[in-house]
Amino acid sequence: MSPVLNVDVRATQHCETTALGVLLRHRGLDLSEPMLFGLGSGLSFIYWDSKNMGFPFLGGRVKPFELTRNLAAGLGLELLVRETASPRRAWEHVTAAIDAGHPVGLQLDSHYLDYFSSKAHFGGHVVALYGYDEHTAHLVDTDQQGGAVATSLTTLAQARAARGPMTAPHRSFTLTTPPNLPAVADRIIPAIAACADAFLDPPISNLGHRGIEKAGRLVRSWLQRTDDPQRDFPQAALLMERAGTGGALFRNLYRDFLAECTELVDSCHLRTGHALYTEAAILWTEVAALVGKAGEPGEAACLEQAGTVLGDLSRIEREAMQALSRLAA
Repeated sequence: MSPVLNVDVRATQHCETTALGVLLRHRGLDLSEPMLFGLGSGLSFIYWDSKNMGFPFLGGRVKPFELTRNLAAGLGLELLVRETASPRRAWEHVTAAIDAGHPVGLQLDSHYLDYFSSKAHFGGHVVALYGYDEHTAHLVDTDQQGGAVATSLTTLAQARAARGPMTAPHRSFTLTTPPNLPAVADRIIPAIAACADAFLDPPISNLGHRGIEKAGRLVRSWLQRTDDPQRDFPQAALLMERAGTGGALFRNLYRDFLAECTELVDSCHLRTGHALYTEAAILWTEVAALVGKAGEPGEAACLEQAGTVLGDLSRIEREAMQALSRLAA
């Protein structure tokens, strides 16, 4: 085995920030998971549905890897991304970093990983690889998936070679911190402003506060999208709340990011945004619970309630982002 020494494995919730934390702590930069998420302008919303989808999808973050690119740009980190169609070359990219003593981030389809609890396909999953031997890869994943985990090299290769929505061709990446790293406090306002601008002025109605409002209208008709509500509604609720797709997880992270920011930046706008996202996080948990309950016989009215709460959330998050956008002024 070629291990990376002193990899700091912590209880974390989101795959991309988990991997970023491992890579950056190894380079001497120790930031909390909410701070990584916020500095990467990770919060968003998307209502995604199409004829070839079995069930609508609610997303609560920016698209996979955008957070990493945002964070690197904001902090002046050197982000080296490698992609290739060749499995052999892809593995050489990884082993070169590991053998040089540095963990490497991988984007892959979690469906194939030996340890993964859900066998649904998700091509935007991110892990940190910190060691390998002739049979096994040693990874760091979220706390929910076990933290420090292992999978066979065969299944890792399958996960990296997968094609489909949100996948990338054998993507691996490393991060290097610059000699003159900017102060985190100096990067807070630009990161919040960028996130607020994108949320308040989305290019299509499926995104941002408009997407939440749209979800509030369309969730009421979800019974027409399923032939097995007792299967689909609890699964959707589980994904929303535990995976954070459209539940409270990412709102909790952003709430905690804003709480950390209030200790570094004195602003009434920041405190307003924090208070509103504290309220929003509670309501997202309520939405997930209502969606889950709607799958039970005689509980279809829960979808009407979920739609009403989503309408409230659209307003609350719009007001929060309007307040936060004033920071840039």
